This record gives sequence, C-alpha cells and structure tokens, in this order.
Amino acid sequence: MRIAIASGKGGTGKTTLAVNLALALSAETKIRLLDCDVEEPNAHIFLNPAFETVRTVAKLVPEIDPSRCTGCGSCAEACEFNALAVIGEKVLVYDALCHGCGRCGLVCPAGAIREVPHELGVVETGSARGFPFARGLLNIGEAMATPIVHAVKEEISDDRLTIIDAPPGTGCPTIAALHEADVALLVTEPTPFGLHDLQAAVGVARTLEVPIAVVINRHGIGDDRVEAYCQAEKIPVMMKIPFDRDIAAAYAVGTPWIDAQPSWRERFLELAESLQGVAR
Repeated sequence: MRIAIASGKGGTGKTTLAVNLALALSAETKIRLLDCDVEEPNAHIFLNPAFETVRTVAKLVPEIDPSRCTGCGSCAEACEFNALAVIGEKVLVYDALCHGCGRCGLVCPAGAIREVPHELGVVETGSARGFPFARGLLNIGEAMATPIVHAVKEEISDDRLTIIDAPPGTGCPTIAALHEADVALLVTEPTPFGLHDLQAAVGVARTLEVPIAVVINRHGIGDDRVEAYCQAEKIPVMMKIPFDRDIAAAYAVGTPWIDAQPSWRERFLELAESLQGVAR
C-alpha cells in the first residue's frame, strides 16, 4: 500500500505524522518512508538517517548551435512555457522556464538544437531506524521540483508499504506525490485557514481519484467546521491529535512523540489498519 500524507498548506504536522506512522509500523511490517517535500525536507531531523547513495536529478534543456540557427523562431513558437525567445538573430534560452520536453529540438528545421543536462537537485537514499528512507533535495535557486519528486518515487517497491511525505500545497509537486497513491491522508487543523486549504487538497485528491481520509491536528483549538465539512463530504476523520504542550515540546527538540509518549504507538497502528479500509 502507498500512503501519501499531504495537506493544503504547510505547518499542519504532515511530516510529524509521516514520521510517527512510519516508526509505529516499522515494528510490525516492512515499510519505506519517502520525503518528497523536496524544497524543504525535514523528516531526517527526527530520524537521523544514514545516507548511503546520492544521485543527481537533471532535466534536459536546449542548447542552440549558432552556426546552424537561422533565427526562424519555430522553437519559440512551439514552446508552451515561453522558455525560448528570438531576439534579432539570436535565440535566448531561459533554463528556469524550460520543462525539458524536447519539443523545440523536434521542430527545429535546421537541426540547430541539442539537449544538455541541467542539474535540479539530488536524491539521497539510506536507512533510518531500521527501514529504508529516501529524500529529495532541490538545489537552491531552482524552480522545478516535480522531476525530483518523481525521482524519489522511483524508490517505491511492491515488497514494502510506502509512506510518502508529500509537499505542502496543491501544486504540481503535490500532484506528483499523490499520483498513484492508494490513499491520501490529509492533515489539517480546526481553523478557517485549515478548512480552506483542506478543501483545496480534497479537490486535488478527488481529481486524481485517490481515496481520502483526514487527520485533525491541534484538535481543541478553533471550531468544528472542519469536522462538519468532512461529515458532509463523507470523508472519514481517522485521528484527532490534541493541542498538547508535551507533543509540541518533543517536536521542538526533534523527538518523535511515540518515543516521548509510547502509548501513541497503538493509536498509529489503529490508524494504519483503518486506512486499509479506505484505500483502493
């Protein structure tokens, strides 16, 4: 089973939930944790993994041969992302806008375009607390995180239950993380902002036809509109995590709360069992 833990916004406790669920399950079954929040991965803070391999993730961007280029503009017209522009007799390439699709090279009548790799970031793999762990890390200044999310997900194998810590929000990297998941476990908080962003995340998961379950973090603050929304939309609320000082204190020093409060381990095992009834 592939469990993608996501949220419509950052700071809801998504990574904390992913780490504690992984630690609880690792004593019972073979699991793998993938940190796909490649712009700011932080699961390693709680797990102290030992990384064994590092591989580069790159996209192919066009390089123009000026001796062949006629300045016809076919490449710029074909690019859906405005990554090419013809200025006088010169073609400018904007790497940050390029999606590496290769279309410009296909339409160039003069054969003046070749593709060269442009590094986006890395994927690091290793082990943490006895189970395989991988994370992606986007290079500073790069705008395209989705290829790294796909590269991290290449670590998925059918012999282990996979927990995916998805990027926050509802953009392309989140969609890439949720794609082909068996269940989307959406983490929210009982506030107006939490409800608004939960609704956005539900829309994405439903578009991808991924079954949905919800965890409400910081339960006890705000109001009951999140629960009312889930009830109206027939979305099961699997767990309510209280707004608790001890949990926050453990988080602040990088301690998973099932280590600080072992009684929570059974609750996470019950959560995983409940998710099996929701997953496709």
